[in-house]
Amino acid sequence: MKVTIVGAGNVGATCADVMAYRGIASEIVLLDIREGFAEGKALDITQCATNTGFNTKVTGVTNDYSKTAGSNVVVITSGIPRKPGMTREELIGINAGIVKSVAENLLQHSPNAIFVIVSNPMDTMTYLAYKSLGLPKNRIIGMGGALDSSRFRTYLSLALDKPANDISAMVIGGHGDTTMIPLTRLASYNGIPVSQFLSQEQLDKVAADTMVGGATLTGLLGTSAWYAPGASVAYLVDSILNDQKKMIACSVFVEGEYGQNDICIGVPCIIGKNGVEEILDIKLNDAEKALFAKSADAVRGMNDALASVLS
Repeated sequence: MKVTIVGAGNVGATCADVMAYRGIASEIVLLDIREGFAEGKALDITQCATNTGFNTKVTGVTNDYSKTAGSNVVVITSGIPRKPGMTREELIGINAGIVKSVAENLLQHSPNAIFVIVSNPMDTMTYLAYKSLGLPKNRIIGMGGALDSSRFRTYLSLALDKPANDISAMVIGGHGDTTMIPLTRLASYNGIPVSQFLSQEQLDKVAADTMVGGATLTGLLGTSAWYAPGASVAYLVDSILNDQKKMIACSVFVEGEYGQNDICIGVPCIIGKNGVEEILDIKLNDAEKALFAKSADAVRGMNDALASVLS
C-alpha cells in the first residue's frame, strides 16, 4: 500500500515517521516544494530502519508529482499558518490556492486515492477539496476530529488519573477553538460514564482545555504542534489501508446528517478501505444539537471566503 504526504514539515514528517515505524504502509512518498527538504526528511527516517526494525520504503521528492502515482491514500498538509495582521479570509485565500493545486495534481496521478486533508482551516480546506475534485464524499476526509478527540481523551486521562487508552471519548463539530464540541456526556472509562468519577466543574474544565488544546501548545512551543497531529493522521490512514472500520470523528461532507447540508464538519464516521463507510447518528441532546448548529454556522461562514477560488 502506498501513501503520499504533501508537505514534509513537522506534521507531514511525523506522520511518515509514525507510519513507517508501525508498518502501516509499504511505501511512503514525502513531497515538498523546498529543494531537497523532503529528500532529507525521508533519508533521516530511513536511517532509523536498522535500529527500529521497520521495512517501509520512504522516499522524498521535490515537487515531482509523477513519483506519487498509484497512491492509495494521499495526505495534504500544505499551507501557511496565520501571521500577525493577516485576516482569516486572507489565510483561507492563500491556503485554498495551495490546497486546490496540490489536490488536483495528486488526483491526476492517483485517480483512485482517498484524500486526507490536514491543512488549516481544516473544515474549509476539506470542503474545497470536495467541491473542486468532484469525487464521491467518502473519499475526502478531514483529519481534525481524530486529533481533537485524542486531546480530549488525554485531558480526561489526566483528570481521572487513568490510562488514556481505557477512555472512550469523542469531539464533533468544527475543528476550531470555538467550534469543537467535546461530548462529555458520552465519555466513558472502561464503559462507565466519566460523570461518575468527575464533577460537572471538572468536566467543564476538561472540555475547555480540549477546545484550546492547539492554542495551548502553540503558546508553549511558539509554533503549531506536530507529534499528536502526525500520529492522528497515521491513525486515520491505518484504519483506511487496513480496513479496520474504526469509529473516528472526521470532517466530511454532510447531506442532511445532524440537520446540516453543504458543509464539511466533524461527525462520527466508520473509516475503512473505502474511506468514510458510514456516518453514525449519535443521539444528541438539545444542548448538544444547539452547539452543533452554532458550530456549523461558523464553519459555513468560513466557507464563504472560498467563492473566488471555486468560481
